[in-house]
Amino acid sequence: MAFKVVHYINQFFAGIGGEEKANIPPEARNGAVGPGMALNQAFGGDAEVVGTIICGDSYFADNIEKARQEILELVKQFEADGLVAGPAFNAGRYGTACGDVCETVGKELSIPAVTGMYTENPGVDMYRKSTYIVETADSARGMKNAVPVMARILLKQLKGEPLGKPEEEGYIPRGIRVNFFAEKIGAERALEMLVKKLKGEPFTTEYPMPAFDRVPPNPPIEDMSQATVALVTSGGIVPKGNPDHIEASSASKYGEYSLEGMESISAETHETAHGGYDPTYANDDPNRVLPVDAMRELANEGVIGRFHETYYSTVGNGTSVDNASRYGSEIAQKLKDHNVDAVIVTST
Repeated sequence: MAFKVVHYINQFFAGIGGEEKANIPPEARNGAVGPGMALNQAFGGDAEVVGTIICGDSYFADNIEKARQEILELVKQFEADGLVAGPAFNAGRYGTACGDVCETVGKELSIPAVTGMYTENPGVDMYRKSTYIVETADSARGMKNAVPVMARILLKQLKGEPLGKPEEEGYIPRGIRVNFFAEKIGAERALEMLVKKLKGEPFTTEYPMPAFDRVPPNPPIEDMSQATVALVTSGGIVPKGNPDHIEASSASKYGEYSLEGMESISAETHETAHGGYDPTYANDDPNRVLPVDAMRELANEGVIGRFHETYYSTVGNGTSVDNASRYGSEIAQKLKDHNVDAVIVTST
């Protein structure tokens, strides 16, 4: 008899709509929907998607505790043996929801779960220790590669089969150490790796170190009263209406906006496009994220020489490191061209 599996997806993959439908509450449908049909094929008859739970990304992000319980109750109705969430690729809110759903059903229902995300999805660091996360591409282009791996990992859990190393199975390392007996002692293995390294031969370390992007700091500004200071934000503060249509997650662009003639910004002039935090307080007073009022005050008091009349904004939620690095380089060059001496970068 095939295992019963529940599949969690967002409003986009359910075919309901995009950002305009991101506030829909959780709902359940019988059988497979969207990528769930590919899951059924990948299960090869050993398991079947008996139900699909759909929830809008914004609804989950804005009502985490409530949404978590609503989804848990819907999962219970199907009396499932396991759960698959996503894959979410590089969608930040979707990844967070998938990770949370997997963690919740694992703890509350004691059933195995698996999801899939791009390595830079913020949901990875939040949930990698509590659930299996298959490493995926950064967009839905990687669906055909992600689904079979997710299906295989869930089936292994359902059958009680041991899972191998992350690089063997295709899931993101969980930071869990497992004891094993090696044929050679550590000193011998270390010497073998050293010899290979000296010869330029390929080898795999047993303890990979994290790679840090180290940037030397610039020298301090000696006299701020003569400095031109600008604001840059990843908090998504944009003019009312979001004229450049900066995405709420995984931003593909940044905006460049004038503050000329504005002593402050307000709910009437600006809002946040960010989908990764509760926008209520930022929309009520955008200065909380982009402190234009405070900067004007500092300039008027002579604490700083001049406040730059242009600010730059994007959304940090789920935005890839590559895109963020490119935005930073372009913005830095523009600020340099305008003889800006210092930048205050605000987030959420």
